Amino acid sequence: MKTTFPAIVTTAEMQAIEGAMFNAGFPVPALMEKVGQRLSDFLQRQFPPYSRVGVLAGPGHNGGDALVVARELWHRGYGVKVWQPFERLKPLTADHARYARFLGLPFVETVDSLQEVDLIVDGLFGFGLERELTGELAAAIDQINTWRQPRVSIDVPSGLHSDTGAVLGTAIQADRTLCLGLWKRGLLVEEAQPWVGQGVLIPFDIPSTLIEAVLATAPRRYCLDASCWQELPLSRSPITHKYQQGQLLLIGGSAQFGGSILLSALAARCTGVGMLVVAVPQSLKSLVLSRVPDAIVVGCPETARGAIAGLPEPLDLRKFSAIACGPGLTPEAVPVVETVLGAGQPLVLDADALNVLATLSPWPLPSPTILTPHYGEFRRLFPDLVTGDRLDQVTAAASRSNAIVLLKGARTAIASPKGELWINPHSTPALARGGSGDVLTGLIGGLLAQQEALSATYGGVWWHAQAGLQAEREATALGVYPEQLIAHLLPTLHAALTAGV
Repeated sequence: MKTTFPAIVTTAEMQAIEGAMFNAGFPVPALMEKVGQRLSDFLQRQFPPYSRVGVLAGPGHNGGDALVVARELWHRGYGVKVWQPFERLKPLTADHARYARFLGLPFVETVDSLQEVDLIVDGLFGFGLERELTGELAAAIDQINTWRQPRVSIDVPSGLHSDTGAVLGTAIQADRTLCLGLWKRGLLVEEAQPWVGQGVLIPFDIPSTLIEAVLATAPRRYCLDASCWQELPLSRSPITHKYQQGQLLLIGGSAQFGGSILLSALAARCTGVGMLVVAVPQSLKSLVLSRVPDAIVVGCPETARGAIAGLPEPLDLRKFSAIACGPGLTPEAVPVVETVLGAGQPLVLDADALNVLATLSPWPLPSPTILTPHYGEFRRLFPDLVTGDRLDQVTAAASRSNAIVLLKGARTAIASPKGELWINPHSTPALARGGSGDVLTGLIGGLLAQQEALSATYGGVWWHAQAGLQAEREATALGVYPEQLIAHLLPTLHAALTAGV
């Protein structure tokens, strides 16, 4: 089953899509009303009606959206104040401002007047801003950022470049950004996250045929969402058996990093893979077998420092549906990495397998290969990819290596050799701890043994992040250590499956 994920667009693409809607007869005022209603509905669900709301209204259509929100919340019983520090307004925005004043909404002269509200709604500037914010406006934004109440930005935090995520002088530091229609590229750049906060997509029913027409020649960029569970290998024949459910070989571990491969193995078996074989140094065999008794654990000869010296002769790599190599391996294990590269089987490389790969030339990567670096490993693999942001870099790396490249981070990005890009918008910094990546390797390896590589990659990324979010909700950010993360994998999947039925 192929899932259609929400598209990610540039400013020019979004302008073209909206322009096509207007040219087809959809009135601009109708779109502003529709967007304003949906924003108001979201805010009403999140904040009680007795809240006091300060609305920042800009001169353009983002400001018009904000004024519709101000009016609607006023009608719904909220205390609303509007700060509109501009004299020249677009005509439609001016109409909404005039009607808001007619209704009696208070317009304040200085931003200080909003300091005691319960919520700030930012509608100063939307997508497409190019100039830096300076002077009194920049000072006001800096002042707002020091206040303690939550800040919600409409479409794009004011002052943030909607393509690159760069801060144009200064920008609103939003707790939530309510992105309108389609995801804007700049909101998903990792460096923009301190300003974006939690991103929420607010759709407004753009016809899919129109999106396809505008994006027909553009590089395909997608945002992962809850429909990812549909890509996981949940459907099975009632007469299947274990050898038809994939066979995964996990290779890793060392005297120095004994727990990494164990975490990968525990995660891999959550994928339902039919047969799990784990190759570790001989000294770790009993440890892994005691924790994963359903796996076949193969003890390998060791170096003097406890790394895998090589794979034993009876181990036939060709029989495996997929191989995942790297967790806890150490850079000593060069012969192991060379062996799995030559096996020709679907492959996941992580951790020290990537560091070994960076020392080899050329790279004889089988197809498909999934590379899963964090940014430090990425720079060792692709030291000359220094132009553009991380999204540009990961796309170039996938094209060059002819591999799927998964760049881990606050906004994990996945690029295919064809130039397609997927970004996971929802994760948690609670996953920034040792062992989280080992869990992800096990997940993707187990999925790759059962399905095609791209689905295994973005399905594993989504599942891993959602389990982290659920663990954080129950145990706080301090409690998302790898065993807790693994313990939440199957309950998280069950919850998604139940909600999606």
